[in-house]
Amino acid sequence: MARTLSLFCALTVAFLVYRDLFVPDVRDTEVWLGFEVRGWAAWLTAPLHWAIFGLGAWGFWRRRPWIWPMASSYVFYIAFSHLIWNLVSPAGGGWASGLWQSALLSVPAIVLVAIRSGASRGR
Repeated sequence: MARTLSLFCALTVAFLVYRDLFVPDVRDTEVWLGFEVRGWAAWLTAPLHWAIFGLGAWGFWRRRPWIWPMASSYVFYIAFSHLIWNLVSPAGGGWASGLWQSALLSVPAIVLVAIRSGASRGR
């Protein structure tokens, strides 16, 4: 499972780099804690997303023990950010959409916690 997640993170880096550099409609926008940053702020913070997923790829590949709680925490952060984004962005869908997205995006985080808990008990 760790190798699969490493591959997912590595592919996500490739996708984000391409999107952030070459797709005009989205390259000037990044979202942090549900708030959109645009222009130079987006250009300057985009590499942070690349680094997060790059670190995830490395951590899962090398099977570092800290990667499981960090990954699940990051996925919960993404779920919470979707709730905030739906409330504060003009393109957001409000409470109902935000709660639905948050619940759906929390599932992978819960799975990561469960996988790690099961692996810890099996040692």
